[in-house]
Amino acid sequence: MVYINRQNMYTHIEGREDVLETERLFTHVAGDERLTKDDIFSMLSNRRRRLVLHHLHRQSGTASVRELSQQVAAWENGVPTEELTYKQRKRVYTSLHQTHLPKLDDTGVVVYDRDRGTVELTERASQLEPYLHIQSEPTESWSVYYLALAGLSALVVTFAWAGLFPFPMLPDIVYAALVTLVFAASAAVHTYQVRAATVDPDSAPPDSARPNPNPLDETVTDGGEGDD
Repeated sequence: MVYINRQNMYTHIEGREDVLETERLFTHVAGDERLTKDDIFSMLSNRRRRLVLHHLHRQSGTASVRELSQQVAAWENGVPTEELTYKQRKRVYTSLHQTHLPKLDDTGVVVYDRDRGTVELTERASQLEPYLHIQSEPTESWSVYYLALAGLSALVVTFAWAGLFPFPMLPDIVYAALVTLVFAASAAVHTYQVRAATVDPDSAPPDSARPNPNPLDETVTDGGEGDD
């Protein structure tokens, strides 16, 4: 029989498994808190963690460590999971088990159950989706474009209201329709570009497009912590 005191809250529980589960609940109870930009960039600066999070999104948020290590190793080596060698799988498994999954668990974006060998996304992980699924930003500066378009539309309305040539030649409804059409077409193009730049969670991640023949050569990017 055990009592856990955490932030003036007492829980009366029985058995070791219940203790571990309650500790996990307390650890992740603040899942709605906002992650800092430093936390986000630290997590996503590592390629292997990005691949882990991407695969968890593909699997509805839950996967085994074995499954994760196989898929990440396959992406890194550019081969199907069936063609992986034991050494390739083992290298990634050890890295995930000892380094990357504990780090993701500490930040509250996953629940890593070492005993069961499972990993599950938390509500907090939704804060990472905009960073994970945007492959590239459109080259056009749409904010500047819309500002210029609004200014041009204001000039058209002003000239039409003042009766300046050649605006009196057409009814006002024509100019209103023209402005509406231009904005609608711009919005359609903008929406298409944003969707084209968004990575489908069900597809392979952008990082997998450049298979790494030797993951040991990955650059250290996380305060001395490499992908291995």
